[in-house]
Amino acid sequence: MANYNKALAQINVHTLSVREQDQVLEYSRQILTKRFINKTVSLTSASAANEYVNDYMQGFENEVFCCLFLDNKHNVIEMVEMFQGTINQAPVFPREIVKAALSRNAAAVILAHNHPSGVAEPSRADKDITEHIQDALKLVDVKVLDHFIVGGQFKAYSFAEHGLI
Repeated sequence: MANYNKALAQINVHTLSVREQDQVLEYSRQILTKRFINKTVSLTSASAANEYVNDYMQGFENEVFCCLFLDNKHNVIEMVEMFQGTINQAPVFPREIVKAALSRNAAAVILAHNHPSGVAEPSRADKDITEHIQDALKLVDVKVLDHFIVGGQFKAYSFAEHGLI
């Protein structure tokens, strides 16, 4: 995050149009994706996972549900935008997450979705779907390490930190 803030300090974000800001965010996602694909990223701490998820998910106007698939050493296999929704919900299908984890030979997954409202607190539906996904992945020996809800201003709620995983 410090490097991100340093880079932003070099760009006067207040003079960028919304379109230019969206382009900067898309470039950031492309850089993160490239790092993930090349396995240069190993997420061995909750704070590292939080930072990557937070950076990746900033700026989405609608709710997006992502899965960060990891190998058994917690190296990133791939970050996948699994489901997209509206301004306040996204349909999530545990079966599709299981299929995606198996097709990538993932040993673990970190779930993440954004709340475009900026409020990074889980709803009852967020808690329920997390339990359903955990149950489904447990059947195929894939561990859910965390579920982040990304709000505004680079704030994220961690299910693991709050004892929900």
